[in-house]
Amino acid sequence: ENFQFSFYLKAKSPNNNLEFKLADAAGENVWWYNNRNYEFPTGWKKYIIKKRKIEFAWGPTQDKALRKTNRLEFTIASYNGGKGTLYLDELNFEPTSATSNDLSQINATASSALADVKNLTDGKTETSWASDKKEMQEVILDLNGRKEFGGLKIIWNEKDFAKKFTVSVSDDKRTWEKVYSAEKENSNTSYVRLPEYEAAYVKLSLESSSHKKGYAIKELEMLSGEYSADPNRFFINIVKDYPRGYFPRYFNEEKSYWTITGVNSDVKEALINEEGMVEVDKSNFSLEPFLYVDGKLITWNDQKTLQSLENNYLPIPKVKWLGNIQLETKVFASGEANKSSVLYLSYTLKNVSKEEKAGSLYLGMRPFQVNPYYQWLNITGGVAKVKSISVSKNKLMVNNEKVVLPITKPDGIGAASFDDGDVINFISQDKLPPRKEVKDNTGFASAAIKFSFSLKPQEEKTFYVAVPFYNDPKELKKANAQLVQKKFEETKKFWNDKVTHIKFNLPSSADKIVNTIRTNLANILINRDKFGIQPGSRSYERSWIRDGALTSSALLKNGIVKEVREFADWYAANQFENGKVPCVVDRRGPDPVPENDSHGEFIYLIRQYFNYTKDTTWLKSKFGNVKRAVDYMKSMIDQRSTDYCKNSGDSLCAYYGILPESISHEGYSDKPRHSYWDSFFGMKGLKDAVEIAEVIGDINETTRFKKIRDDFKENLYNSIKLTTKQHKINYIPGCVELGDFDATSTTISLYPCNERGNLPADLLQNTFDKYWDFTQNRAKPETDWMNYTPYEVRTIGSFIFLDQPERAHWLTNYFLNDQRPQSAEGGWNHWAEVVWRDRRLPRFIGDMPHTWVGSDFINSMRAMFVYENEYDSSLVVGAGLMQDWIDSPEGMSIENLPTYYGELSYSIKKNENSYKINLFGSTKIPSGGIVIKNFNAKQTPKKVLVNGKESADFTSSRINVKMFPVEIEVVY
Repeated sequence: ENFQFSFYLKAKSPNNNLEFKLADAAGENVWWYNNRNYEFPTGWKKYIIKKRKIEFAWGPTQDKALRKTNRLEFTIASYNGGKGTLYLDELNFEPTSATSNDLSQINATASSALADVKNLTDGKTETSWASDKKEMQEVILDLNGRKEFGGLKIIWNEKDFAKKFTVSVSDDKRTWEKVYSAEKENSNTSYVRLPEYEAAYVKLSLESSSHKKGYAIKELEMLSGEYSADPNRFFINIVKDYPRGYFPRYFNEEKSYWTITGVNSDVKEALINEEGMVEVDKSNFSLEPFLYVDGKLITWNDQKTLQSLENNYLPIPKVKWLGNIQLETKVFASGEANKSSVLYLSYTLKNVSKEEKAGSLYLGMRPFQVNPYYQWLNITGGVAKVKSISVSKNKLMVNNEKVVLPITKPDGIGAASFDDGDVINFISQDKLPPRKEVKDNTGFASAAIKFSFSLKPQEEKTFYVAVPFYNDPKELKKANAQLVQKKFEETKKFWNDKVTHIKFNLPSSADKIVNTIRTNLANILINRDKFGIQPGSRSYERSWIRDGALTSSALLKNGIVKEVREFADWYAANQFENGKVPCVVDRRGPDPVPENDSHGEFIYLIRQYFNYTKDTTWLKSKFGNVKRAVDYMKSMIDQRSTDYCKNSGDSLCAYYGILPESISHEGYSDKPRHSYWDSFFGMKGLKDAVEIAEVIGDINETTRFKKIRDDFKENLYNSIKLTTKQHKINYIPGCVELGDFDATSTTISLYPCNERGNLPADLLQNTFDKYWDFTQNRAKPETDWMNYTPYEVRTIGSFIFLDQPERAHWLTNYFLNDQRPQSAEGGWNHWAEVVWRDRRLPRFIGDMPHTWVGSDFINSMRAMFVYENEYDSSLVVGAGLMQDWIDSPEGMSIENLPTYYGELSYSIKKNENSYKINLFGSTKIPSGGIVIKNFNAKQTPKKVLVNGKESADFTSSRINVKMFPVEIEVVY
C-alpha cells in the first residue's frame, strides 16, 4: 500500500535531470520521479523517493496507478549538458507505514516564559510568547508522535526578534539533528523550508537577540509537507500572506503570458511578461518594477497594463502601466550573437497628472523566472536560484556570473538573504535592504535598485539598465543613455530590414495579419540557436526537422534565405550513416528516436531551398543526403511490404507498403502507430527526390526513385481505403489503428504535400466539413471546451486550397482573437502552443511564442496572396484576398513576393463595376500558367481584358493568364 525507495548518491556533474524510472515487463508503460535541474551532491547523500512522488510518465495503459514493476532505471538526462560521473550505493525498497501529517495537536515548551508559551501555537498573532533576557533560549514543539511536515513559519515580535537561530529535529528529544540555521537583521516573518521531513520533536534555538533583552514570538506554525513540497509550492503559499501584486501573478495561481527578445541565432534569450517582469536568461532571475508614490507601493495589480511592440511588429516588446505616473518597460537585445550580446531595459516614467509627483522606481532582482511554474516540459519554471549577490560600484553581481548594470546612476542598491525576507518587505516601505554581500543556501536571495524621481505634469524620464548575456562588453564600461539609444536604433533597423522584404499596401483591416507575419518572422530568428531553428526558447529549445522544414519554407517565402541554408547544412551533417534523418537535433547531437516523418521532411527542406534559390551547385552537394534518406525510407517501407502484411486481412493489409509506426504525432506518444502524417510526408519526400534527381540529371536515380514513389503512392491510398472501410468512417483518418479524426494533421496532405489531386474527393471534403462544423460549434458561447492547439491555423491554408476562402477568413479572425495577451495597443502578435478557454487557468502552454505555430500562420497567410500548385505547375494568385482589400478606395498592392518562379508583385484597384489587376516583377510564367482564383467572391465576370484584349479563358472562380507582366481588367 505504501513504500519508498532509498539510495545514497554522489556525483561530479553539472546540474542535470535525475530520472528514476520504473517500467512494466514490456517496457511500454513507464512511471518516474524526475528531479529536473538537480544539483548533485559532491559527498554521499541519502535520497528517498516515496510512493506519492512517483508519477505515470507514458505508455498505452488506461490504469495509471503503479501496481507492479519489472524494471528499474536511473537516467541522467541533459538539462545543462556536459560530462560527469555518478555514484550510487545502498539501493533499498521497503514498505512503509503511512506517517501522519496531522499537525493539529502540538505542545510547546520553552526554556523560559515571561508570557505563556501556549501563545506560540494558538493561531492568534495578537498574543505572543516572550522569554527572559538570557541570550540563549529554546522552544521545543512536541508534535504528538512522529509526523511529516514541511517547515516552520515564525512570526516575530517587531522589537525582540532573533538575529540568529537554528532549527533541529529529533524522534526522542535526546539526539538532535540540526537542519536549518539563519541570520537576519529584521523582524520580517521567517519561512523555514524543510521539505518532506519527519520527526516527533522540533527545536527552535534562539542564539542572538535584536536588543539583548530576550525574544518574543507572536506565532510559531508548523508547515505541512504540501506547503513546501517544492520551491514553487512554497512560494505559492508564502504569497498568500502578502497583498496581491507584491509577487508575480503566477504565484496567485493565475496564468501570466510573456514574449521573448534576443539576437538572431543567439543561444540566449530574455523573456518579458505582460506585467513588465523581465527574465534575463533561461532559468534565471528576473527584474521586476515597482513604484513608490504618494506614500504607497504601486504594483502590476494596481493599474491596467497594456502590451505592445515597437512599430507594432518589431521584436522590441513594451509593457505600459496606466496611472497618474505611467511606467513603460521596454526591452531589446543587441550585440554579436553567442559572444557579446546584451539585454537592454528602459523604464520610462511619465507624469500624466495635473500636479508634480515625486517618488521612487524600484527594480526588484528576485529569484523568480518569467517562465511560470506550470511550464514543466524540459524545464521547471517559477522559482530560480539566487545563492549569492554582490553590490559594488553601482553594479549588481548575481551568482558570481550574471551582472546587472544600471546605466542611469541609481540612488542605491541593496541585497537581502531569504532569511532577511524577500526584497518586497523593504521596498514596500520605500527602503532598500541593507546588505552589500549575500550568501544564501536557500537560493532565494533578492535585491533592489532604486531610482528617485520628481516629475512635473507631462514630464517624463527614462532610466536604463543593461544585463550582458555574456562577459561585460568593453563598450558598457562607459555606457550612457546615448549609447543605449544608438543600440536601439541599430536594432530597429536590423529587424525592420529583416522582416519587411515583402511590401504590403493593404487597408488597415489587414494590419493585424501583416504585423503577425512580421513579428513571427523575427521570433523565429530569435528562437533560433546558432544554426538550429527551434519552436521555442524554453520548453522546446531543440531543433525538430518537421518544425524546421516548414518554418524554413515560411522564411524563404519572405525573402529570408541565409538562415535556411545554414539550417539545412547543419541538419544534413547530423544525418545518420544509414540514411536515417534524426527527428530532432540539439546540443547533445542527433536524437535516435524513430519518428518516420523526418526523412520526407528533410528532402522537402532541400527541395524548398532550391525552389527559391535555384542553387544547383548546392543541390548537388546535398544529393548524397537525399539518396541516403530515400534508401532509408525504402528500408522502412520494406518492413511493411511483406506477404504477411499483404495477405492477413484488412486490419494488417492496411499497413502494407506504408511507413512503420512511430510517435512523430504527439497524439501517439503513448504507443507508436502507423500515422498518415508520416506517410504523407514520405510521399512528399519521394516526389521531391524524383524532381531533385531530374534537376541533377541522374537518370538512373530518377528512374529508381520514381518506382519507389509510385509503389508507395499506390499502397498509401489503398491503406486509406482499407482503414476507412475497417473503421466505417467517411473522412481521412489520422492513423491506421484508430481511424481517428485529426483534420489539423490531415492539412499536410494539401500543404505542403500537395496531394489534393490524389486524395479521395469525398473523404477530403468530409474531413474539412467536419472540422468546420467542429470549430463553429466551439465558437458558440454556450459550448463547453477546455483547450486547443493553434496548430489549427494550418486549416486557414487548407480552406484556401479547397477554394473556400470565406471559411479561411472566418478562421483567421477566430485565431487572431486567441493571441495572448490581447491588448488595446496591439499585443505581441503571437500564440503559445496551447490556447485555454480560461485564459487565467495556470496550465501548460508549450512555449511562447511558439514559432512553429507562427510559421504555420505565415504559410497560411501567404496562400491568400499566392501559392504554387505543384500538381499542375501553376502559380495561383489572390485565392484568399478579403473583399474589403480589393474594394479599398485606395486600392491594394503587394510587392516582392518570392515564388518558385521569381518574385511577384501585383496591385488591384476597383473602378465602379470593374477591377484593374497589374501583375509585375521577375516572375517567369510556369508551364501551368498563372491563375487568379476566387476573385471577388467568385462572381462571374461579364468580360475579362488581358493587356487590352478580350479573353475567354475564365470562369466564375478562375482567370487564366499566359502573359507576364500583364494588366488585367475584370468587368462585372
